[in-house]
Amino acid sequence: MNAAAPISPVSHISPVSRDALLAQLRDAVGAAHVLTDDQATRRFRKGHRTGEGPVLAVVRPATLLEQWKVLQAAVAADRIVIMQAANTGLTGGSTPDGNQYDREIILMNTLRITGVQVVRGGEQVVCLPGATLDRLEQTLIPFNREPHSVIGSSCIGASVLGGICNNSGGALVRRGPAYTELALYARVQGDGTLELVNHLGIELGQTPEDILTRLQNGSYTEADVRHEPERAASDARYAQDVRAVDADSPARFNADPSRLFEASGSAGKVCLFAVRLDTFPKEPSTVFYIGSNAPEDLTAVRRHLLTALPRPPIAGEYIHRTAFDIGEKYGKDTFLLIDRFGTARVPAAFALKSKWDGFFERLGMRGFVDHAIQAATRLLPSHLPRRVRQWRDLYEHHLLVRVSNDQVEATRTFLAEHFAPAHTAGGWFECDADEGRKAFLHRFAIAGAAIRYREVHRSEVEDIVALDIALRRNDREWVEQLPQDVERDVVHKLYYGHFFCHVFHQDYIVKKGVDPLAMEHRMWELLDERRAEYPAEHNVGHLYVAKPALAGFYQSLDPTNTFNPGIGHTPRGRNWQECNHASGGWPKGYSESA
Repeated sequence: MNAAAPISPVSHISPVSRDALLAQLRDAVGAAHVLTDDQATRRFRKGHRTGEGPVLAVVRPATLLEQWKVLQAAVAADRIVIMQAANTGLTGGSTPDGNQYDREIILMNTLRITGVQVVRGGEQVVCLPGATLDRLEQTLIPFNREPHSVIGSSCIGASVLGGICNNSGGALVRRGPAYTELALYARVQGDGTLELVNHLGIELGQTPEDILTRLQNGSYTEADVRHEPERAASDARYAQDVRAVDADSPARFNADPSRLFEASGSAGKVCLFAVRLDTFPKEPSTVFYIGSNAPEDLTAVRRHLLTALPRPPIAGEYIHRTAFDIGEKYGKDTFLLIDRFGTARVPAAFALKSKWDGFFERLGMRGFVDHAIQAATRLLPSHLPRRVRQWRDLYEHHLLVRVSNDQVEATRTFLAEHFAPAHTAGGWFECDADEGRKAFLHRFAIAGAAIRYREVHRSEVEDIVALDIALRRNDREWVEQLPQDVERDVVHKLYYGHFFCHVFHQDYIVKKGVDPLAMEHRMWELLDERRAEYPAEHNVGHLYVAKPALAGFYQSLDPTNTFNPGIGHTPRGRNWQECNHASGGWPKGYSESA
């Protein structure tokens, strides 16, 4: 089956009862993997940073065929389906958002369906729904290759398919957003027909049962894997896009229509079974640590290294001093966990913490685990290298630059000339392997640190407003200046991000009593004035508005609004109707011109 073909019709109005549906689901995956108790479902229906809502059941299939059977049952029963893998998203896009839906929700968690299949001698891989970035990275080590993303969300166990569904950007400058045109997925057509679409480029048979079973078992040969040059398995043009430093538009953002294709950017509006992706040669590299009190220094570094080197740097990550401090104090446990045990242990640690959080919440002791962890880590010595801590004291703005070793000399020469002895605003040093690794790990512990700060300081903090923005490539005024009426409502501002891509994460820890939603909408106005695009790489979830082109893409994929309704503030009702008891739709004041 190489293209879409109807499989089975379903009715929009079904008499299937809760009990009958739950019985079908238990028959499909086993009773132990159909969770209905509030405590058992908590870590699945509550987002990593935001979002939470009730579900009829969390279902955890172990095979692709079980996933198909669960989907068939849910669609036939006219229930909502929310697809979820690692549940590490930052905008609540893989969980329910409140209870304002017109149908019950089946949340399908796919982490049990592990599998990374290497094809074409390691130049490509086929990833199943439960494949994590960490597992993919480990699989490619014998081939001396690496995946699209090797840092960033991989630190908290993110899934490969989640990255594709959200066009996740990652930190690697040359590779751009996660993207492929080779995927195996199911969708529901406007007449309620469920269909399986095999655009994976692999001959696997004709029926869903054959296709899914053969793929699960790897029962195909290299001869079955077609070379289709017209279908991309990565974003080949991004390396040139990011080097256009004088372009008056962002290099990447989630609503870019040129990077929306079937599963890529779908945000869970289809049921994804597998993707086929390019891999990349692993290169020896060196990290340079740069600090300055003058933002224009970092601008000069970015523009020179992107345009003057034969190839762009591998990565360029920004940290503001406040983000550095919050990350050092409140992200220490995440740092130490990954540093000592690797990223493979992180999902289990998160699941265990969620379990204990739920236990203490039932006792009226919300935040107890966070307080306990924070008290314990406070007793430990600093985990950051000495020179990194020295640079924190000297400079407000920090930039971590990783270059391949064949470009170290050119980078070193430029930095020595730019930060000459007479230059007093900034400085740099060349990291050894341990310093470079820990500097980047510190950068990626910062996002979780904001969440810890909120939980530990509940009496002072209302919530976090987390923005994910892409500035124009030619924008030299990248340091944000907030109006006084906004500044006074903020406890801390955390600025960090992918500096060479001009993608920034801006977390505002909001004072107690301040309306975070009102502040977020005020921030949107400021970003519109700067002609920024948002979100840049975490996708809309339930926090951002899906702009018309993106909302139209969602509706074309899912005309009955079966999958993940309400995403991007779109309508939540069946067939894209407003729910009688839900706000849904576009937020007040939103227009296409915004």
